[in-house]
Amino acid sequence: MQLNQLERFYQHQQAKQWMQRGVTIMDINRIDIRGDVSIAQDVMLDVNVLLEGNVSIGEGCTIGPNTIIKNTTLSKHVEIQANCVIEGANIADHCIIGPFARIRPGTILSEGVHVGNFVEVKNSQVGQSSKMNHLSYIGDSTIGARVNIGAGTITCNYDGANKHQTIIGDDVHIGSDTQLVAPVTIGEGATIGAGSTVTKDAPAQELTLTHTLKQRSAKWKRPQKKQSIKA
Repeated sequence: MQLNQLERFYQHQQAKQWMQRGVTIMDINRIDIRGDVSIAQDVMLDVNVLLEGNVSIGEGCTIGPNTIIKNTTLSKHVEIQANCVIEGANIADHCIIGPFARIRPGTILSEGVHVGNFVEVKNSQVGQSSKMNHLSYIGDSTIGARVNIGAGTITCNYDGANKHQTIIGDDVHIGSDTQLVAPVTIGEGATIGAGSTVTKDAPAQELTLTHTLKQRSAKWKRPQKKQSIKA
């Protein structure tokens, strides 16, 4: 009991010191700071945040509730939403992570990357402004700039014995529910149709589909976005 009280007192003192340096801590009773931690001004730490190991948080970052950050560098104005686990990563300015995202060791995210809900990224480099917003696994991959990863996309990086790499060029669009079976390369500007299982390299600037088209209609037209009506 005494050790618990001493630990809590120590955590309170750390929290107060950081608040005096311009850090906003929502509840000093529900934060844990363990290790060599650096926090810049104008950072907001929500409740139940755990910072562990060598952690550096840049100016203007916001860390959502129930988040664990270990041995990670966050640059400026990074937004970590609720219930994320981030370990061994380097995250550049203006990235948005979460909610419910997992970033694993060896991951490097360039400026403006979005990693959304129920997305896991492991040992991968992701280029500027690329997005993977829903229900995806990206492992042992190199992803270019301005890439969009559709919901349910996974990189099949393990063959039962060894890990293999997936390479995705700039400006690629990956449709939902796609499996990229490594080792595989997707060329710049390529589009991968939804539901595809890609086992061979996909050429740049082309549409790649791997499933059979069962129905078609010559009268089909692409749906148009509805115009908002202002009162």
